[in-house]
Amino acid sequence: MADEVVLLDVWASMFGMRVRIALAEKGVEYEYKEENLRNKSDLLLQMNPCHKKIPVLIHNGKPICESAIIVQYIDEVWKDKAPILPSDPYERAQARFWVDYIDKKVYDTWRKMWLSEGEEHEAGKKELISIFKLLEETLGDKSFYGGDTFGFLDLGLIPFYTWFYTFETFGNFKMETECPKLMDWVKRCMQKKTVSKTLADEKKVYEDVLGMLKAIRESNH
Repeated sequence: MADEVVLLDVWASMFGMRVRIALAEKGVEYEYKEENLRNKSDLLLQMNPCHKKIPVLIHNGKPICESAIIVQYIDEVWKDKAPILPSDPYERAQARFWVDYIDKKVYDTWRKMWLSEGEEHEAGKKELISIFKLLEETLGDKSFYGGDTFGFLDLGLIPFYTWFYTFETFGNFKMETECPKLMDWVKRCMQKKTVSKTLADEKKVYEDVLGMLKAIRESNH
């Protein structure tokens, strides 16, 4: 029996893009369902009753939630092609650690910068830049975080590139200036079709964020 794979997602989600890259790496065919997070579908609420968030992968009727967990699941289920996680247990643990770090730090820090002004905005900006500098330091002189090959940590971080323009515009800084080696890594990742064809347009993401900000400000008045 053929696998039935459905992805509940939002086009601009860096977390959803992780799952889409992983599925592309494995050559898995799936049905994509775009969610409206202001009017969540019954299917999303049924499949992720705990957090009510995207992305959700539904494999043969069974839901898997949280992007890093979904990517690991995809790697285990479709293990005959393009391994994503390192085979070495220590390297696998390190990759999981850094993806967890990204999940706990990047979005919340960006949100702090995005929705604040003055000193708090500047503090958020400095913290966001410091996070990316640390990730750049972790990369070192390797081509990819997985060494010579694109792996779990690369896949976990590269979708945030689609938000760099937004980060830069709101924070008034340039990633190329702050983290040049990280930007070189971005260029290497973008040479992969599974990445370049999946990532959202950075200008469209920015316009979407402006729309969200407008809605937030209107709801506060």
